[in-house]
Amino acid sequence: MYSKVKTCVLQGLNGFIIEVETDISRGLPTFNIVGLPDTAIKESKERVRTAIKNSGYEFPLNRITINLAPANLKKEGSQMDLSIAIGVLSAMGVVNNCDLNGISFLGELSLDGKINKIEGALPMVISLREMNIKNIVLPYDNRDECGVIDDVNIIPIKDLNELIMYLNGEFKIEYYKKDIRDLFDVNDNFADDFSDIKGQEGLKRALEVSAAGSHNILIIGPPGSGKTMAARRLPSILPNLTFEESIEITKIYSVAGLLNDEFLVSRRPFRAPHHTASATALIGGGRVPKPGEVSLAHHGVLFLDELPEFQKNVLEVLRQPMEDGFVTISRVNATLSYPAEFMLVASMNPCPCGYFGDPYHECTCSESSIEKYLSKISNPLLDRIDIHTEVMPVDYSDLEKNIKAESSKNIKKRVDEARKIQIERYRNEGIYSNGQLSSKNIKKYCKLNSGAEKIMKEAFKKFKFSARSYNKILKVARTIADLDGEKNIMEKHVLEAIQYRSLDKKYWG
Repeated sequence: MYSKVKTCVLQGLNGFIIEVETDISRGLPTFNIVGLPDTAIKESKERVRTAIKNSGYEFPLNRITINLAPANLKKEGSQMDLSIAIGVLSAMGVVNNCDLNGISFLGELSLDGKINKIEGALPMVISLREMNIKNIVLPYDNRDECGVIDDVNIIPIKDLNELIMYLNGEFKIEYYKKDIRDLFDVNDNFADDFSDIKGQEGLKRALEVSAAGSHNILIIGPPGSGKTMAARRLPSILPNLTFEESIEITKIYSVAGLLNDEFLVSRRPFRAPHHTASATALIGGGRVPKPGEVSLAHHGVLFLDELPEFQKNVLEVLRQPMEDGFVTISRVNATLSYPAEFMLVASMNPCPCGYFGDPYHECTCSESSIEKYLSKISNPLLDRIDIHTEVMPVDYSDLEKNIKAESSKNIKKRVDEARKIQIERYRNEGIYSNGQLSSKNIKKYCKLNSGAEKIMKEAFKKFKFSARSYNKILKVARTIADLDGEKNIMEKHVLEAIQYRSLDKKYWG
């Protein structure tokens, strides 16, 4: 007695079809699974056996062999339980009134036959659709995240008995489709709003430029100057997520098991790992590879507070994803890749005590301790941060004013307009913001007028900018020009952009 059913496994965010072949033959009662299964799949033998028994069926006392094809692909995850159980039941003749060829089965079994929620359901469904598998049986609790996908028939199932009756035509289940029309409605009522910040107009302007062009930003200033407060309000001025961006983020969160009650991520992520985080926590990996903080911040913000407090080797691993927009994790059996297009927002004190340059407090640090503290931030990492801005403590006069500061809603309008200009400009380039410009595209799109070109030339000689810093200045100047609605980059745009690189010489010169 032989059967074949389909399921799916993930490597990174890419799914691969697995054919579960089941053979039940005469011989001593054994239950073997072959085809590079991991521990979770080997353990599924007991879950499948007990679930079938507790669903009211006799488990065959025969020789049962399960082959997971292709045999050269490492299989991981408990989502294969359901396909193995259906393979056994089909070979037994219990499921006999259905063509299983066009159906894929995903789900983990509990011992009483219930089908439990799985991680990574969304990327599996998308991969199956791309491989022309349109009918997908999956756990009832995964129905919402997968029901947003078009051109697939989602069949949500609660338990094994329900599935058997459905496959035999004894029970009808409607294909599930999730209505998401209201999910991306604009909501301008943010809990954290820029209007909460008194003074600090320079910092707010730098964050506006950063948001408008998707530029990385470093904020330097003493304790209590509002660095963290301002950074946490950055998502309130970022453009709303598109459906495509939401799906990309949700795939990552689905694999990481972080969706919880949220079936689709509808807000830009804001991730703020503690400075004790390891390189693996930041980049991803582990025995069972999972996305790290840089991937969880995809299309959102990665906030690193107290940047020099992170281990230096942890900071250095950021360089590759900041440049490439993805993370590669190598294993013996496979190489996994996760997207990581994030905005880095970093904050730090200017010295160990925090008060170097503070007009109200005296710095107690020695010159050597300040140098040691700042040396934790390498030049290659600094070069990858487009905007460097300094902030000082808020003046009493600013705190005393009753004038309401500009709201996130108003700033966001300017950011949205600048982003629209960029999306239209780069519609044939495969990018959507100035922060993504390559060296080749910078020459094409960052045109300076004669006065701006002269200023840029003088600044390059005076500050001895690197080639990467030069390109960063042009990209930031392009964003400032977009905020002003200017087609070409003018003198004032270049001057402001150069100002955002002047701290290199002050602190790391």
